[in-house]
Amino acid sequence: MPDQSTPIRAVLFDYGLVLSGPPDPQAWERMKLLLTANEEPFHQAYWRHRHDYDRGTLTSVAYWQAVASDLNRPIDDDQITALNVADVDLWTQPNQEMIDWAADLQRRGIATGILSNIGDAMEIGVLDRLPWLAAFAHRTFSHRLLLAKPELAIYRRAVEGLRVSPHEILFIDDREENIDAARKAGMTAIQYSNHNAFVRSMQSAGLAALLPAELAKQ
Repeated sequence: MPDQSTPIRAVLFDYGLVLSGPPDPQAWERMKLLLTANEEPFHQAYWRHRHDYDRGTLTSVAYWQAVASDLNRPIDDDQITALNVADVDLWTQPNQEMIDWAADLQRRGIATGILSNIGDAMEIGVLDRLPWLAAFAHRTFSHRLLLAKPELAIYRRAVEGLRVSPHEILFIDDREENIDAARKAGMTAIQYSNHNAFVRSMQSAGLAALLPAELAKQ
């Protein structure tokens, strides 16, 4: 467990771009090909409806139908299935340093959880693809709750799942607005951009005891 100067009992991870690495470029290309779309209009359509998909307002089927409609493309069930597979490929590139750190925390008896904005088909695909996610004590997935970061209610649900007080949780996310919301919810929060910067931020925040031994001493 961390020493008394580090009153953190649980670490709550965002999934995308924290536990996972940058999106797979080949998966982007497959999705564009499936929709016969050019780069800019495809990305505009992909992101325009993404929050509603992650929040559960849209199912995966409705999401891809909305994307295809924006692009003025017909779409069938086989294309939707292929797009969902490519979407999972896109977001399952490992950020191995953070995965290894989460496993180190688990070995030391520090609770770990996930709080992720994620759609229905993405959750199924990610859990099927990444068995190490089962080691996390609690997983809060947005589409199940019809909530999404940075709504404060979803942070409260994560706190309930981890069964500790908010001030005993360290939250890690790549987006500033989600970090701000976590702090409003009473958590300690650190923004993740790359691993070296993250380690420095942990050390500066007095949280080095949570890092692996070789990093905690730097």
